[in-house]
Formats: sequence, structure tokens, C-alpha cells
Amino acid sequence: MFSERDQLIECVPNFSEGRNPKTIEAIANTIRNIADVKLMNIDVGFDANRTVYTFAGKPEAVLEAAFEAIKVASELIDMRTHKGEHPRMGACDVCPLIPLQNISMNEVVGLSAQLGKRIGDLGIPVYLYEYSAANISRANLAYLRKGEYEYIEEKIKSAEWKPDFGEQKFNPTFGMMALGARKFLIAYNINLKTKDESIAKKIAKRIRDIRKLNDGSYLSNLFQNVKAIGWFMEAFDCAQVSTNITDIEASPIIEVFTVIKEMAKDLGVETNGSELIGLIPLKAFSLNLNSHDLYNENDLEKKIDYLGLNAVKPFSKEENIIEYCLKH
Repeated sequence: MFSERDQLIECVPNFSEGRNPKTIEAIANTIRNIADVKLMNIDVGFDANRTVYTFAGKPEAVLEAAFEAIKVASELIDMRTHKGEHPRMGACDVCPLIPLQNISMNEVVGLSAQLGKRIGDLGIPVYLYEYSAANISRANLAYLRKGEYEYIEEKIKSAEWKPDFGEQKFNPTFGMMALGARKFLIAYNINLKTKDESIAKKIAKRIRDIRKLNDGSYLSNLFQNVKAIGWFMEAFDCAQVSTNITDIEASPIIEVFTVIKEMAKDLGVETNGSELIGLIPLKAFSLNLNSHDLYNENDLEKKIDYLGLNAVKPFSKEENIIEYCLKH
């Protein structure tokens, strides 16, 4: 579909709707209708009431698909009635742009500003984050989500919360959103063989606690780039440690799984595989386990099996690994 010479970027917008099939499909069709874009994955979370779309293609086409999808979401999603397990602040909660091929991060930062202006013109408050953030405090998505949707009406009144694009005015049906250029982020959940949500929360808290010392230095290099929360997922009838791995080289997915598995064992609980939200780049599987590599680096099937990526829902290379998906 694409050549090795093409500039390619990926977009992974998260929409606050995981229960209304008509809305989910309307957003998907909007993306499918744009030429030079491939919609690679739709991950629907009923309990989270959230759907993650992963698409890639030529830069200008991806921007057009993102804009049209967000416009449709602004017409169909009403945040005043939204409830779900996942933290959220807007109908399109976050829209990251990721460089894939023949394009620099700085170029993608410029594209994010271009898209942000168009979205802001719809009356949506847009906050640039990650590499696009002009204000360093806004680089962290957790900071922008502080208080979630319910706190926006109050906080947007202050100078600190003037959006990068759009009016400094509460949009009750949409809320607000984050937009920015970033590296690959893997949304990755580890399943526990228990319904006890408190155990998942204990593991997540331990990860957060060991990330930083009081002086701001890192106690754990492995978890330096891992954010975690614990919850119960009714759809899978188990507790999960839900993570965002923001640097797949510093925090390899296999090592993250292995250490969380050990943490669970310390609390008397076994793991039951894991779940990916969206897609993963092939190189994430090629990273070594340092001194305790479990399998041959090229033995992809064994690594998928070790992580248990088929434990609670189907996983296939053709549908869930970016490089395989773009070939078809």
C-alpha cells in the first residue's frame, strides 16, 4: 500500500465511547473514507467506555482523517452523560501523532500545530502535549487530565489553563483534548487471576512509588517510562494492571511483564497473560531481556506466547503488529 520512500505517520486517537456501536462505526467510516490512510485497528473497551483507533498513512491524509474523526465525535458524543473506568477529559480525549517512516519528530510537531488550529476552530479547547508542548508542564498527559472532565468548567477559567488552540471557554458536550507528537506508546494491560481490584491497585502503586525518589531521581530504570493504574475489568472477569509504556527501548514490554508477574506472585496471585490496546511495532519484540533473555530474539511466536497476548482476546501478527498490518 505504501512504498519505502513515502513519509508515513501514525495516529492513535482515543475517543470516549465504547458502548454505542453506531457512534464507533461512524468514526471508523470517517477515517476509512480518506485516501492514503489505512485504519489498522479499532480497540473497543466497554468497561472503559473508550475506543482507540490506530491508523497510518501519508502525513496530510492522516491529519485530514484525524480532523474529520474528531469533528464527527464532537457531533455524536456528549460528555455530560459519559461514565467509564478510564480517566478522560473529552469526547476525543487524546490524539497522538507518531513518526513512522522518513519523517522527523520536529516535522510531526509542526503537523500537530497545524491540526490543532483546525480543531480549535471547531470550538474545542486543544492542549498540546509531549514533544508538541510549548509549556513544559503540559507535556505530561496526566497533568492535563487532572480532575478529568468534571473539573474542566472550573479550571479553564484560570490563565494557567488557556488552551493552545480554541477559545478559553468550557465546551460542555466535548470537554477538552490533548494533541501532540510523541514516540511509540504501548497501552498494555497485565491480567491477574483474581477479581480483587485492590491487588492490581497495590501493584500499580508500587510501580508509581518506585519510579521516583524524593530528590526526583529514578529508583527503577525499568519503570521510569511506565505509568500504571489498577482496576477490575468486568468484560474479562479479572483485575488488571493497566500500563502505558512511553519508551519501549528503556522499558521493554517483556521485562515489564516479567517484573509485574513477580510482583503479583509476591502478593499470592498469578498472571493470566496480557492485553494490548491498539498496535505494537515489531521492534518492541526484538529487544533483549538483558541477562535473562527467555527466548531467541527472533522467535516472535514464543514471545507472543510468553506474554499471553491471546489470553483474553485474539492477537495476530497481521492485525496487531504495525509492520505486518501495513503490508496488507
